[in-house]
Amino acid sequence: MTDRGTCRVFVGLGSNLGEPRRQVERAFDDLAVLASTRLVARSSLYRTAPWGVTDQPAFVNAVAELASTLAPRELLDALLAIERSHGRVRDGTRWGPRMLDLDLLACADLQLDEPGLVLPHPQLERRAFVLVPLAEIAPDFVIAGAGMVRDLLAAVDTDEVVRLD
Repeated sequence: MTDRGTCRVFVGLGSNLGEPRRQVERAFDDLAVLASTRLVARSSLYRTAPWGVTDQPAFVNAVAELASTLAPRELLDALLAIERSHGRVRDGTRWGPRMLDLDLLACADLQLDEPGLVLPHPQLERRAFVLVPLAEIAPDFVIAGAGMVRDLLAAVDTDEVVRLD
């Protein structure tokens, strides 16, 4: 966080139901008008293989960089509200198909471990579908406790992450 209370934030976006490209594009639009927050950068869209549960359609993934004065919990609540507005129902299923997934990946160098909110996002350093778009917009960003994005990206298999036109 800066001395003015603005945090450099990264949000992962993903969808594999309905019209995934459209869902992610609409989510970028929603992030751009989020209160007390400014959309600083957005990555390209990427087609990616499912992670965790592999028997489901491919995902469209991207990453947004925000500057926000919202506290991490407030920002997470705002992201969850955007998901709901896109038809996302959180039923406790992990890594399954979804209309829209917005993950709070990192807020500056903040490390948190609270019920429902862990920063940086768990296993971020192992997920090519996050690291590829993140490296596109912030290769020198340091993930607290893990390392620089470009170095983390060099250590993962990116074969199943394909940039979309």
